[in-house]
Amino acid sequence: MYFELDGGDFLAKIPSTVVDSIREQANIVEIIGQYVQLKKAGKNYLGLCPFHNEKTPSFSVAEDKQIFHCFGCGKGGNVFRFIEEIDHLSFAEAVLKVADLEQIPIDQALRVSQPDTVESSPLLVLHDKAMQFYHHILVNTEVGQQPLDYLHQRGLTDELIQEFQIGFAPPQRTFLERIFRNESLAPDAFPNSGLFVEKDDHSLIDRFYQRIMFPIRNPQGKTIAFSGRWFEFENEESSDQPKYLNSPETSIFNKRDVLFNLDKAKATIRKENTVVLFEGFMDVIAAWQAGVTNGVASMGTSLTEQQIRQMEQLAAQLVFCYDGDQAGQNASMRGIQLLREHSRLKLTTLLLPEKLDPDEYIRKYGGDSFVQAMKHQQLTPFLFTMDYLATQFHLENEQEKLTYLEQLLKELTYVDSILEQDGYLTKIANQFDIQRATLVQQLQVVKRESRKKMAPQSHTGAQSVPSQRSIQQRKTQLQKAEELLLFRMTNDSLYRTKFKQQDGVFPEDHYQELFVLLDTYLDVNETFDFAKFLDFLQKDSLKTLMIAIGSANLSEEGSEQEFHDLMRQLKMAAYQQQINQKQQELRHASNVSDAQLQVTLAMEIIDLTRRLKNVD
Repeated sequence: MYFELDGGDFLAKIPSTVVDSIREQANIVEIIGQYVQLKKAGKNYLGLCPFHNEKTPSFSVAEDKQIFHCFGCGKGGNVFRFIEEIDHLSFAEAVLKVADLEQIPIDQALRVSQPDTVESSPLLVLHDKAMQFYHHILVNTEVGQQPLDYLHQRGLTDELIQEFQIGFAPPQRTFLERIFRNESLAPDAFPNSGLFVEKDDHSLIDRFYQRIMFPIRNPQGKTIAFSGRWFEFENEESSDQPKYLNSPETSIFNKRDVLFNLDKAKATIRKENTVVLFEGFMDVIAAWQAGVTNGVASMGTSLTEQQIRQMEQLAAQLVFCYDGDQAGQNASMRGIQLLREHSRLKLTTLLLPEKLDPDEYIRKYGGDSFVQAMKHQQLTPFLFTMDYLATQFHLENEQEKLTYLEQLLKELTYVDSILEQDGYLTKIANQFDIQRATLVQQLQVVKRESRKKMAPQSHTGAQSVPSQRSIQQRKTQLQKAEELLLFRMTNDSLYRTKFKQQDGVFPEDHYQELFVLLDTYLDVNETFDFAKFLDFLQKDSLKTLMIAIGSANLSEEGSEQEFHDLMRQLKMAAYQQQINQKQQELRHASNVSDAQLQVTLAMEIIDLTRRLKNVD
């Protein structure tokens, strides 16, 4: 058996023995742990699902079965399925990715030059070639010398420029297309790559020119876009060009999904359980050189749900490190308000002095000073908000001071820790010479008003999507019996043997189909491997059903009495199905006045009813 990887001009076949070997050597907890923050919970591991938005973990990973299952959205499978879903890869591509992640050696002949999806790979190749070209121009040519000197003056070393593959797009706008054609790259992909501008005569010119180029990569480290900073040569007249120009959105680049530097930062983010969010690319790069390597930046837009979810999967804490000016403080405030409503991340803020941005601060005071500030000068959301709001009011005015204090008490309702609340109340009381007891009393009023505003939301009649856990709880007794019987067959060969000896049949078709496939699998495999069986199943519906069975909280051992009770339920259900079918046929016979058929069916129903009552 082979698994095929179609990559356009090439075709690689992966033998099933290789797939089995990789699956058996891989540890699903280690693999998923690189994408999701997992915590031990009993014999399994729990985390926030990476496939839907949630605040309470419902994503479970079973190390013994080597499967994952989300009780919220229902997604599940083995390690290959997880990589397929999270990285949007084909099955065979996921197999190769797992081998790489686990450092499992495989025959290089199985590898292909374009490891991404057929639709996306030409654009990824173009962006990779463009990155190499821009970097070469910056570090190896005369036209790149001035921008290279500028970067050195900004404190970037050659090692840092190499690390981030920073480049330079030359002033001429015809270089890139010529290079691509010389490399025999697919010209059909040029117009939609985002790297060119199409003129009225349909000819193409380079989108980026005379710009320092910062590659933007996806979480897998593939270049998917660029951000170019305009560079003016010496003795050149000033231009009205925008300071920064970003790639347009393409089939491989959606700015809502991308965090700059996530591919490089995610290892440190996991290790430190903290992500630092900057405003600009240069801030991230400068911080990296200073030793803060868990920094990312959004793509010049407000934080999106997709970006928040990516950070939640990797860390428990987020540090806002935006510019120290008013615009940066405004952005930090918006970020705090957004994340405390829509995220479980613990938030802090680093506010830099003198209205400096992180890059400016590091150049003025040095990387060590920045690292110390990161360690010791972070503010909680409330303390940041307290300082921020103070700049929005004239506190010498009594009415504005009261409004400010009312706002602070509203902000205090977001503080979960009673100890923190207590400390903040004392701080406010001392700062404004107010009786602490008065503040406590007023805080209770604010809390009651907040609860009243929230209460109507529970009576809007909005219908929530049922979770897979609630669906599981609504299953009939028959369905629960069928699933328990199938579960037992995966662990105890006697259940399967006795079931076949008694000519057992599952009343519901999809359970019967699953049994037939399970029986076939066990005929050719000495032992049951849950993860391997999922690859054996072809239908997604059966995979989903099997994952639900494997993820159910069922006892490990069965008994003779349990098998007897389960078979009794199945037999009774089978008789009841036949009775229902005969009753339907009887109604039809009555409608067409077929007296003889009515008598025959009535006798059959009586016989089936007698058998149903006598099931032992």
